[in-house]
Amino acid sequence: MTLREAPALLAAALLLSALAGAALAAEIDAGASRIGFSLSTRWGQTLEGRFPTMQGWVDDLGQHRRRVRLVLSARDVEIVGHPGYTRYTRGRGFFDAQRWPQVEFLSDAYGPDLLRSGGRLGGVLRMRGVQHRQVFDVLPAACDAPGRDCDVVATGVVDRDAYGMGGWRVALDDAVRFNLRVRLRAEPPA
Repeated sequence: MTLREAPALLAAALLLSALAGAALAAEIDAGASRIGFSLSTRWGQTLEGRFPTMQGWVDDLGQHRRRVRLVLSARDVEIVGHPGYTRYTRGRGFFDAQRWPQVEFLSDAYGPDLLRSGGRLGGVLRMRGVQHRQVFDVLPAACDAPGRDCDVVATGVVDRDAYGMGGWRVALDDAVRFNLRVRLRAEPPA
């Protein structure tokens, strides 16, 4: 093991230990969910990005508590309608997808009221081998069974510089605005 591999192995070990004892409550429907982000250029243009390849799960922690896990493919990230910006966001100055192919989020435990009423959902976001606590704002649900009958909608702002994504500072603002629309897979028939 090299010094470069040690932080990744430690993060993987911490993630595995955090998942021990959790039962799978639901799988996120990658086909019906949308994970996107927007970037603003210094000259006022807004670039819309998306993660077309993702996986996600909701873990049942017991006592009506849940936790969400998301794994997004940085190798497949794209800026809609802009192939040049897509290459840039996958490159070394941004996601560095060759070296760090995944973006991962592990939420804190939350109760059922969060998805119905909305509120703040904290957790650990890991990009480019750097992890920080982040908070996303979950909007109040538009239905009684969020995730099943309607999207769970959340937003959050990430400072890209905190994750070593400081490239193209002349052209892009530091704020990356994430927007998530999440659906769960239909439960298998009993």
